[in-house]
Formats: sequence, C-alpha cells, structure tokens
Amino acid sequence: MAASGAALRDAAERAGLGARVPTCPEWTVADLVAHQGMVHRWAASTLRGESGHDTERSYAEGLAAPDPFAWLSAGVDDLIGALRAAPDDVEAPVFLKDAPRPRLFWARRQAHETTVHSLDALSAALGRRPLASDASIPRALAADGIDELLRGFVPRRKCELRTSESRTLLVRAEDTEHAWSLRISQEPVVTEVGAAADPQAPDAAFGGTAVQLYIALWNRGDEVAVDGLPELLEQWRDQVRINFG
Repeated sequence: MAASGAALRDAAERAGLGARVPTCPEWTVADLVAHQGMVHRWAASTLRGESGHDTERSYAEGLAAPDPFAWLSAGVDDLIGALRAAPDDVEAPVFLKDAPRPRLFWARRQAHETTVHSLDALSAALGRRPLASDASIPRALAADGIDELLRGFVPRRKCELRTSESRTLLVRAEDTEHAWSLRISQEPVVTEVGAAADPQAPDAAFGGTAVQLYIALWNRGDEVAVDGLPELLEQWRDQVRINFG
C-alpha cells in the first residue's frame, strides 16, 4: 500500500489537479485524490473502532486542502499506522465473501484500493488507459487482486453480472498459473479457484499476464485475450462496477 500510495501521488502530481481521469471520466485528479484520501481515513477509523466517520466532510477536506498531495500521503501514513497498531485478533467489520480476519482484510482491501486508484492517476498522467508495461505492479499482488475481485466482489448479490443463459468463464493468468472458474447465470456468480472439473470447454476464457488481467478486470485497461464468446467481456465492462458505499 505504501508503494501504491507513492505511485498514486507521483502520477497525480505529474498530471495536475485539473487533469481529467480517462479511466474514471467523471473525475478530475482533484476528485480522485479527495476520494482516495477519504477512503484511507474511513478505513483507518473503521479499523480503530471509531464509529461515524464523516466521509462527506473528509472528501470536502481533501478538495479544500492547501496541499492535496500532502493530505493524500498523510492519509496513507495514518492507515498504515492503524494497520500496524491493530492486533491480529482486532474486531472490525468486513464486507466481502470469504474475507480473511479483519486486520488482514483491511490490509488487503486497501492495498488493492490504492493500487487500482494509482492506475487512475497513471491514466491521467498518460492521457489514456494504462498498459501493464506502464505500471509497476508486482505480479503476485496482481494475482491476489484478481482473486479478491473474483471471489470477494463478483459473487456478491449487488454485483450486476448476470446472463439469461448459464455461462462458464475461465480466467487464467499465464505467468503465475493462477486460474478461476466462474459460473454466470441469472443468480449471483459462483467462483471456484482453478479450472473447472467440467470436461466441456468454458463458454469464454480471459487470458493474459497477471498484471494485464488485474488492470483489465478492474476495468482500467484493455489488455485481455478472449477465447470464446466476446460478449462476456462486453458484459463484464458494463456490469462489473465496484463503487464506494
């Protein structure tokens, strides 16, 4: 998270506060920085057991900060401090399926929160959606972030990924040998780790390096090879949206 926080700040400073964010077209860099700093402060407050963190006030504070980039870094430091201070058995809420214990959950969730938003800042600095070669993301972190997305977020009932006919999707990271099998239907998605035991070929397969898939599946880039039904990728882009709140 520290590395991704530094990468986010660096790219945001290079882009400038008024730059548009291609991966989040409704945002400027100022909006991105305020959002990310707000989330860091909310997460730290949650981990410390403080109730009622005012996210709207925190967001407004980020927009009005004399130095928004320093304000962003202060939030990163505060969250890392909260994570380090929390005992392994700390009690705190979690909100994903198959979540690890709270301390590990919040460390993992905020590492990926910050990494994904560092890609948004990078897109603003580049003026386009990023490629895997543009980003400095360790492939082990990328594989873990794909796992969190596919096993934590996508199976939630609030995720809108649905098909009228049952479909199977294989996601395979070519450089780490990680794989996930998804069953998509009119019900919430069911995700299994590994290739499905079903002898029939999946209806579609998404392939690429772990970093390429991480960027593409979080809807920040386009480097994904599709074998099978191309409309499943189109549905993914339209229906898999992870929003705060």
